[in-house]
Amino acid sequence: MSASGLSSPTVARFERVLRQRRAIDAEDAHSLAASMGDLLTARSDAGADDEHDPEGPTLSFEWSRLDAVQREAAADLHAVDAALSRIAEGTFGVCTRCGGPIGIDRLNARPTADLCIECARSSAV
Repeated sequence: MSASGLSSPTVARFERVLRQRRAIDAEDAHSLAASMGDLLTARSDAGADDEHDPEGPTLSFEWSRLDAVQREAAADLHAVDAALSRIAEGTFGVCTRCGGPIGIDRLNARPTADLCIECARSSAV
């Protein structure tokens, strides 16, 4: 049993889930970087005047959208890495605020959770 009360097989299952999620996040980050590179190339084209094109989103809009998606992906990757670190340290499933256990239902829904539901509720207020 870990400090959270989770069994070793349960922690191992979460580690597999998190590693799979990390691989997907890394692949998405690579894809986003390529898309942003293509968009940057298109934006630098002196002849591109998409601001008056009624047929679709502007390059500026698309840049903003990709930037937001990239920031969200980076935050998720950071959360996954932090959860994997907690697994390595033996503190996965332990609330970082109160030190109590994070419920299994919460971890199943959000494996990167670092706060128990009570602490998460109190920090959302």
